[in-house]
Amino acid sequence: MKRYLLPFLEKDLRQHKMVFIGGPRQVGKTTLSHLFSQNPAHYLNWDDAETRRRILANELPYKPEYLIFDEIHKYKEWRNFLKGFYDLHNKETKIIVTGSARLDYYRRGGDSLMGRYFYYRLSPLSLNELPTKNPNKKDLLQLLQFGGFPEPFFSGEESFWRRWSKERRKKVIQEDLIDLERVKEVSTFSLLADILPDRASSLLSIKSLKEDLLVAHETVDRWLEILENLYYIFRLSPYQQQENKIKLMKKERKVYMWDWSAVIDIGAKFENLVASQLLKYCHFIEDTEGFEMNLYFLRDQEKREIDFIVTKDKKPLFAVECKSGEKSLSRHIPYFAKRTDIPFFYQVHLGEKNVFMEEYRARLMPFIDFCRELKMP
Repeated sequence: MKRYLLPFLEKDLRQHKMVFIGGPRQVGKTTLSHLFSQNPAHYLNWDDAETRRRILANELPYKPEYLIFDEIHKYKEWRNFLKGFYDLHNKETKIIVTGSARLDYYRRGGDSLMGRYFYYRLSPLSLNELPTKNPNKKDLLQLLQFGGFPEPFFSGEESFWRRWSKERRKKVIQEDLIDLERVKEVSTFSLLADILPDRASSLLSIKSLKEDLLVAHETVDRWLEILENLYYIFRLSPYQQQENKIKLMKKERKVYMWDWSAVIDIGAKFENLVASQLLKYCHFIEDTEGFEMNLYFLRDQEKREIDFIVTKDKKPLFAVECKSGEKSLSRHIPYFAKRTDIPFFYQVHLGEKNVFMEEYRARLMPFIDFCRELKMP
């Protein structure tokens, strides 16, 4: 299966730019990179001891068309190494760099590669990326149950999904964490990773986590940032409009899992899936077109809330409210429609109901139709 980023990677590589592909572990980065070259000698994984030796000894393939560096961000001098290799060989060799952590964060100092690469974020599968031309309710429910990571989704088996989930979590905690960060209390950090799926799609109180884990506030805050950098969770901040017509919440953020299949509650799981799709939409436009895209939630001090707001160059494009069932329009949509400059509101659900409400600039519609109408990647 060809992933949605492929034509954009091809274009940048033809223009002699390196392409960096970041994203969660096992989301398909290696498979995507192998679409360019299936020669094992041209795939260099830093986690392999013999490959590390070859990289450090500069024993690299001679003038290959493509060269793939996987997990090389775990090497302290990786950016200087790539800068030197690129400056010597960019005319004859197209360079792809992949990693299961935020490559823009693990730069180990200044960005010596400025102007030499473009960074892409590969997200889990979404409805419009499935091999079926017209995804249906069955496809959506399978995506909801097994998540958007290719292996468990295409297996469609609960036993495989359970074993895969345990193994992926183990690799994130025991390999990526230890390779990249200095965390002494690994067992307590692991407990935090276990707690978070139950907090998904809700406001995350660091004070509450601090009390549960018996560690300092600063420690919890740092650990959450690490889990974001390792693509285990992502957090959304509250939207702040420039005109102060309503009193908006300003501090607490909401947390979501990259693997929404780990979330038990069906409502929270569906909201997490929608959050992931919208984040994928924002990342895609930002990484391919260069616009500043952001995803927020909207909540005032009276606890009125809209689940998501998508902004482009700091201006709201649309808002999205999630309901797993076919319910009437949320009363919060008319309230915020009158008091904000948000152009349009969607309320998405798992059912069939599709209604346009012009007076509220709102549409209640199936999530499948929403993805199709907005041409989500």
